[in-house]
Amino acid sequence: MPSMGAGGAGGALRAWWRPVGSRQSSRRRDRVGDVALRTASTVAAVLGVVLIGVIAYQILHGAGESISKFGPGFLFHSRWQPNFGVFGAGVFLFGTVVSSLFALVLAVPLAISIGLFLATVAPSGVRRVIGPLVEMLAAIPSVILGFWGIVVLAPFVQAHLEPALNGALGWLPIFGTPSTTGTGIFTASLILTIMVVPIIASVSRDLFLAVPRELREGATALGATRWEVVRGILLPSTFSGLVAASFLGLGRALGEAIATTQVIGAGTAIHASLFAPGNTLAAGIADEYFSATSKLHVSSLFYLGAILLAIGLLANLAAQRIVRRFDVYNLALK
Repeated sequence: MPSMGAGGAGGALRAWWRPVGSRQSSRRRDRVGDVALRTASTVAAVLGVVLIGVIAYQILHGAGESISKFGPGFLFHSRWQPNFGVFGAGVFLFGTVVSSLFALVLAVPLAISIGLFLATVAPSGVRRVIGPLVEMLAAIPSVILGFWGIVVLAPFVQAHLEPALNGALGWLPIFGTPSTTGTGIFTASLILTIMVVPIIASVSRDLFLAVPRELREGATALGATRWEVVRGILLPSTFSGLVAASFLGLGRALGEAIATTQVIGAGTAIHASLFAPGNTLAAGIADEYFSATSKLHVSSLFYLGAILLAIGLLANLAAQRIVRRFDVYNLALK
């Protein structure tokens, strides 16, 4: 058996120590990376909470004078007369709720249909083209949509859509006398629908694609039609997620200001007809803040912002609660 010299023994020793030292160094780097990641994540989460707290504090502090003078009755009082020092959020709250809910009524079926088409019907080539195009709607600036609403949509609504709806459904108060300009809550709802559709459609598509393929193929093999697969598997399996997506779209509609301001008509009264001009919380703040005539006027605008912040936070919290309870795989397997 050949003997190992001093050089051979030293080389073997170095070869043995090098991997051990390298492993220890790698473990130290991993520990440092874990600490850095945990610290960065904690700081980011804390900053998010602090930012929400600072925003809420500033808005409530700015609204203090109006809150102390008008109290909760501000929510239901419909007169908004800055020249007389009389302020109420009724018109703005009514316009916000009606335009957002009506936009959701239009957007949810359309967006879910788009998601079903992309997930179950469209070939892969068509899906790769249409999917990004739908999502690009969310990238259009609000002011561009509002300008398009003034130039194109409002004249079309005034000349064709409102008269047709009034002629067919005029016995319903919400489809009253058509407006003379085409601007109003109805047109604003259509603009909000365009903004909400890409959000709900993209989430719906991902939810439908997440349903195990074996379930769909198994139902088809048992003789189920495409509609029966959608009705019996896809929609029940993704119901909670679809509701959460709708809440996310609602949050988007509630907070829109610029596009809504351009087409809603800046109404000062509550009307039963959707064709009448109206106003929203976000639109009122955007339209009047820089032209406020008194400290009480500014404080009342902050009060509108506090109401809008509360509604938006509640909508997002409700959506997150639903998302946490949603597990598409568990639902599909039950």
